Amino acid sequence: MTFFDRLADRIDAVDSVVSVGLDPDMDRLPEHLLDRDLPRWAFNRRIIDATHEHAACYKPNAAFYEDPDGWAALEETIAYAHGKDVPVLLDAKRGDIGNTARQYADLLDRADAITANPYMGRDSLEPFLERTDSGVFLLCRTSNPGGADIQNLELASGEPVYERVAALADTWNRNGNVGLVVGATQPEELEEIREIVPDLPFLVPGVGAQGSDAEAAVEHGLAELDERSSSADRTQSGIGVGLVNSSRGIIFAGEDQGEDFHKASGQAAKQLKQRLNQYR
Repeated sequence: MTFFDRLADRIDAVDSVVSVGLDPDMDRLPEHLLDRDLPRWAFNRRIIDATHEHAACYKPNAAFYEDPDGWAALEETIAYAHGKDVPVLLDAKRGDIGNTARQYADLLDRADAITANPYMGRDSLEPFLERTDSGVFLLCRTSNPGGADIQNLELASGEPVYERVAALADTWNRNGNVGLVVGATQPEELEEIREIVPDLPFLVPGVGAQGSDAEAAVEHGLAELDERSSSADRTQSGIGVGLVNSSRGIIFAGEDQGEDFHKASGQAAKQLKQRLNQYR
């Protein structure tokens, strides 16, 4: 089974397309966890306990783990999420060539999928693309305002850069393991990209703290994979595969609630699932 087959099974099992971003900013962790050996792991464990019933996926951002204790916390986090039967998408935005790219791809020995930067071209992505059982989400049209600086530039063909990235990603998807990162802060662009690549699942960030359009995220972010599924015994019909991510809006929902912070996170994940399911 491909990553997207497994993700479809998870979406079906919990009736949710919510991706919970695990971004444990040390400056915002509850004070009572700061004296733990691995505060970020202690925080993540409580978040996972509170949210796993509503999570299709967990998405730790590598930036919050870039030190020895952080990598240890990340390994514990991934193993614990897997113990709850939740896949893990590492938001690392890697992209390089040669041996460097192969080293980055080794992160998929731990996580189930990864985000990657396509702007160095096909050879920089090959070590990720050849991992047939893992997923790779390529940056296409990101949710940050500055994304337009490059992604919206018009090419000689008349198309913007992000549309060319989407079209290329479709040709690189020979193993059925490619998705796109497409923000819902610009719903009309999300719709345009879906028309270009009807079969690629999207990771839609920004629903929550960045104020993205939840309806557009669901309507255009999910792809139906039934005809392409490698799972011979798949019974789902019309399962929309994709992820809508919220990080701060979930994990810091109980920031002012002391030791009970995780309860608010669980409620926030449930509410987002219900909100998104209105449009599924």
